[in-house]
Amino acid sequence: MAYEVNFDGLVGPTHNYAGLAYGNLASTKNRNTISHPRAAALEGLAKMKFLMDLGLKQAIFPPQERPNVSALRRLGFSGSDAQVPEKAAREAPLLLASCSSASSMWAANAATVSPSSDSADRRVHFTPANLASQLHRSLEAKETSRILRAIFQDESAFAHHDPLPAVPALGDEGAANHTRLAAEYGAPGLEIFTYGRSASRDLSAPKKFPARQSMEASAAVARLHQLDMSRAIFVQQNPAAIDAGAFHNDVVAVGNLNVLLFHQAAYADACAFAAEARTKFTSLSAADPVLIEVAESEVPLADAISSYLFNSQLVSLPDGSMAMICPTECRETASSWAFLDRLTEMETPIKSVHFVDVRQSMKNGGGPACLRLRVVLTESEIQKAAQGVFLTSSLYEKLAMWVNHHYRESLAPADLADPLLLTESHSALDELTKLLGLGTLYDFQQT
Repeated sequence: MAYEVNFDGLVGPTHNYAGLAYGNLASTKNRNTISHPRAAALEGLAKMKFLMDLGLKQAIFPPQERPNVSALRRLGFSGSDAQVPEKAAREAPLLLASCSSASSMWAANAATVSPSSDSADRRVHFTPANLASQLHRSLEAKETSRILRAIFQDESAFAHHDPLPAVPALGDEGAANHTRLAAEYGAPGLEIFTYGRSASRDLSAPKKFPARQSMEASAAVARLHQLDMSRAIFVQQNPAAIDAGAFHNDVVAVGNLNVLLFHQAAYADACAFAAEARTKFTSLSAADPVLIEVAESEVPLADAISSYLFNSQLVSLPDGSMAMICPTECRETASSWAFLDRLTEMETPIKSVHFVDVRQSMKNGGGPACLRLRVVLTESEIQKAAQGVFLTSSLYEKLAMWVNHHYRESLAPADLADPLLLTESHSALDELTKLLGLGTLYDFQQT
C-alpha cells in the first residue's frame, strides 16, 4: 500500500513581504507591507491539521535558518552575527531582504520527487530545486538538501541528488512544475514535467515576465530519477499564462491520481498535450484519465490567478473520493466559486470542496498547493523516514504553543535589521529540531 504524504513547509519566524518574486503578482502588490509571522505559521498548521483530520497523511517540512548570515558574509558584510544584518540594512537592504526571506515555506518548490514505483532502482528519488531564477530562493537549495537527507536517511529506500547547477540554462523550480498521474499511488505513474523555456530549442517566450523552468532541467531530473521516458511527458507552459502571472504551472493546473484539472491557457498546445497524456496513461492502466479543462469563458485566467483556484490541493479521501482544498479567496471570486459549485456535480471523482484560510501566504503569492511537497511513500518507506516529522494531534498542539511562544505578532521591513530577530529565530529553530527529532540541522547548531 502506498500513500501520498503532504510535507507542508512550516512558516519561518522571518515571514515578511519584501516583494522579491518578479512575476508573482501578489508578491509585488504587497511589497513592504506589514506581515504577521505568528498568524502565518498558525494558518499553515491549521491547514495541516485539517488535512490530517480528513484522514490524510501529513508531515512537517521545517523552515530554513533566516536571516541567512553566512550568505550575507559571502556578499561582503562583516562583523558579529548581530552586526551583519544591520550593515546590510544600511548598505544593501534588498540583499538583507533576500537573505531574510521565509520563502522556503512554499515547499512545492523544495524538490522534485519520484516514487519508487516509477524509478528503475525502486527507490524514492529527490532532487532539490536550484531555484536559480530568484536570488532569495536560490539560497535555499543547500539547506533543502540537508533537510531532505535528514528526513529520508535510509539509502536502501531513498536516493538523493544534488541540485542542478544554478545557471539559467538549468533553472529548476521543483514540484511546482511537476505532477504525476497514476491509477493508484503505488502503481507506475505518468510524470508530467512542465517547462517555460529552453536553451537548445527555439520556443515562443513570455513578453513580460521570465519563464523560470527550463526544458533541460526537467529532462535532467527525469534522467537522475531513472524514469522510463515512455512514461514521462515534457510540455511547454503557455507563455501567455506566465505573462498573466502564472509563474509556475501549479498556478494553472493541479493533478491527483488519474485526474488533471487545468485551465485552457495552461499549456502552449493543450490539445496535443491532452492527447499525449491520454495515450501514455492508458498504456499504463485500464482506468481512463480524467482531464478537466476549464474554459476561459467559465473562469477567466485573471480570476484563476487572483483566486488561486488551481493552486488548491486535489486530494484523495479515505472513502475513495477526491476533494479540492481551496483558499478562501476562491469562495470570494464569483467565477471560481461558480465553477467549484458545478465541479462537484460533474461525473468526476471530485465530490467535495473545502476552504482553508492561508491569507498570510496568499498575500505573498502562495496558495495551499504551494505550501506542500507531495511525497508518495509505501508503508515500509514511511517507517524508514524520520518519525518525528509526521503530524499527530499531540505534535500539532506542541507546534502551536511553539509558534505562540517564539513568533512575533507583526514584522515590518525595518525589523529585518533587528539583531534580536536573529536571536529569536535561532532559539525557535533550536527548539523545533528537538520537537521534530531532527538533531543538529542548522549551521548555527554546528558551532
